[in-house]
Amino acid sequence: MKSSNFFAELKRRNVYKVAVAYIIAGWALSQGIAQVFPVFDVPNWVIRLVVLFIIIGLPIALVLAWMFELTPQGIMRTETADAMPESTRQKKHTWIYVVVIGGLVSIGLFFLGRYSAENKTVSPSGISNKSIAVLPFDNLSRDPDNVYFTEGVQDEILTRLAKVSDLKVISRTSTQHFKSAPENLRQIATRLGVTNFLEGSVQRVGDQVRVNVQLISAMTDAHLWAETYDRKLTDIFAVESEIAKTIAETLQARLSGSEKNSIAKVPTVNPEAYELYLRGKFFAEKRTGADLRKSIEYYDQSIAKDPNYPLAYVGLADSHLLLSAYGTTSPKESITPAKAALKKALELDDSLAQAHASSGLLATLELDLNRAISELERAIQLNPNYATAHHWIALPLMSIGQFDRGIAEGKRAIELDPLSLIINADLCWVYFNGRRYDEAEAQARKTLEMDPRFYVADYYLGEALQFKGKLADAIAEYQKSFESNNDPFSLAMLGQAYARQGKTDEARKVLTRLREQAKSQYVSPYAFAVVLTALGDKAHAIDELEHGYDDAGFYISLIKVDPLFDELRGDPRFEALVQKIVSGKK
Repeated sequence: MKSSNFFAELKRRNVYKVAVAYIIAGWALSQGIAQVFPVFDVPNWVIRLVVLFIIIGLPIALVLAWMFELTPQGIMRTETADAMPESTRQKKHTWIYVVVIGGLVSIGLFFLGRYSAENKTVSPSGISNKSIAVLPFDNLSRDPDNVYFTEGVQDEILTRLAKVSDLKVISRTSTQHFKSAPENLRQIATRLGVTNFLEGSVQRVGDQVRVNVQLISAMTDAHLWAETYDRKLTDIFAVESEIAKTIAETLQARLSGSEKNSIAKVPTVNPEAYELYLRGKFFAEKRTGADLRKSIEYYDQSIAKDPNYPLAYVGLADSHLLLSAYGTTSPKESITPAKAALKKALELDDSLAQAHASSGLLATLELDLNRAISELERAIQLNPNYATAHHWIALPLMSIGQFDRGIAEGKRAIELDPLSLIINADLCWVYFNGRRYDEAEAQARKTLEMDPRFYVADYYLGEALQFKGKLADAIAEYQKSFESNNDPFSLAMLGQAYARQGKTDEARKVLTRLREQAKSQYVSPYAFAVVLTALGDKAHAIDELEHGYDDAGFYISLIKVDPLFDELRGDPRFEALVQKIVSGKK
C-alpha cells in the first residue's frame, strides 16, 4: 500500500478522529482524577497508575478504530460496514460529541476538585492540613554531648520541609518549647497553628546513626507514617532528604522540580565539617557575647575542614553580625568579616535562602535599605517558610515608612514562629514607629505574657505607654528592662524619659553612666542622641547621629520614622542626614 493511500485509509476509517477524541477524553479524565482523587486521600501511586493505563490505551483505541466501525446496527468490522448501503451507515459526527462531552467533563471535574480541595486542605479548626511542626528529637545516645547532633538532625529535616511552598512549617524556635512526645497534641497544635507533628529520636554510636521518626495527626492522634533508618554518618543527609520528601508526599503537598532538587541537596561531603557546623550553630543560638565568639571558632574549624561548605560561611557571618547586638563589637567591626563570609557563601550557592537573608541583614546594617529589602525578598522566594527572613524584612520596610507591608511581614513571621519572643516583640516596634501605639502596647503585653522576663518587650511597652501620655508607667517599664539586662538602650530610654518628666539632673546622670559603659563595651551613638534630644541639646544630638551614620548599624536607619526624634525634624542637618540614609549609603 502506498503511503498516500495508507493515510487516506486512516482518515476513511476515522482513526484520526478517534485519536483526537481519545486524547481529549483521556486528558479530561486525567485532569479530573488529579483534582478529585487527593480529596478522598487516594494515594499518588494510584493516580499515576490510572494515567499510565490511559496512555497505554491510546494505541489500543487506534487499532480498534482501524478494525471496527460504529453503525446504527451496532459495532461491525470495517469490511462489513463498507459493504452496507450508504444510507444505512451512521453519520460520522460521534467524535465531535466525544470532544465536547470530554471538555465539559474536564471543566466540571476541575472545578469540583478545586472546590473540594480548598475545603479538604483546611481542618475543622480552620488550620491547613498541609501544616507541620517538627518537635524536638530525643537524644538516645549515651553521650549527652551529642544533643547538638540530635538538634542538628531535627533542624535539617525542618529546613528541608520549609523549602516546600505548599507546606506551612513552624520554626524550631517555637517547637523547642515542647518535648519530643507531648501528651496534649491538640492543645499544642492550636498554639502553633498546625494539624500534624513529626516526632523522632536520634541515636549515634561512632559513625553509625539510627533515626526514628513518626508523623502524627494532631486532630486524631493517628500515626500517618513511621520509619526507622540505620545508616552511616556519611549518609545522614540522604536520610534527612528522604524523610522530608516522604512527609511532603504523605501530606499531599505539591513539589516543584526545583523544590525536589533543593530538598535532595547535600550541603557538605565532609562529616567532620558538618559536626563542627552543628556545634557552632548550637552555641550561636545561645545569643551571648561569649557563646557567639565560641560559635565563630567552630564555624572557622568547619570551613577549614570543608572550604566549600556554604552554610558554615552563613553561620560565621550571622555570628559576627549578632555580636554587635549581643556582644561588645561595633557594627563597623562586625560588617567586614560578615561581608567576606557571605560573599563566599553566595559564590558557592546562590540559591541558599539563609545566605540571601543574612545579606539582607548585612545591607540593613550598612544602611543600604533598598538592597536589604531586595535580598530578603529573594530569601522569601527561595524559602517561603523562613520566619527569620519575614522578620528581618519588616525592619528595613519600617525604616523607609512602609508600615503596612512591614506589619504584614511581621505577622507572617509570627505565623511561622508563633512562640519566638524577639519576632513577637519586634512587631511592637513596627507598630510603634508607625505611630499605632494601642497595637504596639497590646503586642508588647502579649509578648510579656509569653515570658515576663523578656527585657526587649518591657522596652517596647515603655515606648508605647510614653507616647500614649503615660510617662510614669513608661519609666517603670524602662527601669524593669534595664535591671533585667543592663542594656544601654534601655538606660538611654530611661534617661530621655527623665528629661521629658523634667528631671534633667537624673537624665544627665544617665548620660554620664552611658559614657562610663562606653569605655568597656560598644554603646551606639543613637543611645546618646536619644537622651540629648530629650534634654533639648539638638546640636549635640545630631552630632551623635552623624557619628552613628559613620559607624553604621540598624538603629540609625530609623531616624526618618522614629517618634523620639520629632523635635529634630526641620533642622537642616537632621533632614540632610535623613536624606542620606533614605538614598542609601554609598
